Amino acid sequence: MKRLLGASVPLGAALLAFMFGAIMILFLGEDPIAGLRAIIDGAFGTGDRLAATAVRATPLLLVGAGITIAFRASVINIGGEGQIIAGALLSTAVALWIPGTPKVLLIPLVILAGLVGGGIWGAIPGALKAYASVNEILSTIMLNIVAIQLMNYLLRGPMIDPIEVGTSRIPQTQRLTDNAALPTLIDGSRLHLGVPIAILAAVLVYIMLFRTPLGFRLRAVGHNPDAARAAGISVEKNIVSALGMSGALSGLAGVVLVFGSESLRLVTDGGSAGFTGSAGFNGIVAALFGGLHPLWTIPSSFLFGSLLTGATELQRALQIPNALAIALNGLIVLFVVSSDRVRAWLDRRLDKSMRPGDAA
Repeated sequence: MKRLLGASVPLGAALLAFMFGAIMILFLGEDPIAGLRAIIDGAFGTGDRLAATAVRATPLLLVGAGITIAFRASVINIGGEGQIIAGALLSTAVALWIPGTPKVLLIPLVILAGLVGGGIWGAIPGALKAYASVNEILSTIMLNIVAIQLMNYLLRGPMIDPIEVGTSRIPQTQRLTDNAALPTLIDGSRLHLGVPIAILAAVLVYIMLFRTPLGFRLRAVGHNPDAARAAGISVEKNIVSALGMSGALSGLAGVVLVFGSESLRLVTDGGSAGFTGSAGFNGIVAALFGGLHPLWTIPSSFLFGSLLTGATELQRALQIPNALAIALNGLIVLFVVSSDRVRAWLDRRLDKSMRPGDAA
């Protein structure tokens, strides 16, 4: 019964958020039923659109799975954007450094580089939190800004496409070698290897958190750091590990965004969203909607990926601003987070009703 409540309460909160979204469409003078039809058609209407939805959901899933690790250790990672950029920069540097490496070796190397880059960028605020008591929310947000400025510097200087030097100077790298491109799973579609990699990563996170000693230590630190320390668990090391692993998965999202893209290059417009598509923040939304559980984050990420791809069709069909999808994401977060209190109240009522004395 508790599991049923755990799934139904956030789902009901999401449906309530969709109702408010329908009201917003009404205020814009359009038909909300037609809007819902446009979103579904834009996300799932054809095989190509379904593939686009899966690709759009992939970085959200990787970031969201990483967020579940951090939250289970009771630390908050708001630095997904910066960690995505760090992973993308290091993996792109590897691809530029050894472009002639065979595909079977280069793809694992760029994936490893992305994990390392994001992991380092996540471990920094972890160490500051563990050993200097620096609030991880502030440090991860500040490191987002540092990563953006580092990317702007590199893409306008050392890593800029040589063709852009002396001309328009668009901040982008040269087109990377085809040996580093993530293989497509279906010919003629955008569905690439990053999609099953992200799903596998979420499953591995679940196994690590709930089936290994490392996961037990992380969760123990999250539940009660004093008790964990009394049991001989290093709270500091596990905080650094949690944010490091969370950042590594975000760095892997950066690899997917670069080497799974059609342009096969790292390019920005001067901000993070121009490259990441705000996946670092939307991944948090997906993790929250999935109840901070890595397996539930899989369908949650695909839901939000469908909203993002469907919003394009919604804008085309009804001439509604694309920002409506962003507003809908915000409403879902608001209602889902608020639903925790409802779920806790229902749990208490259920526990009370199951007591023998009360039942009698």
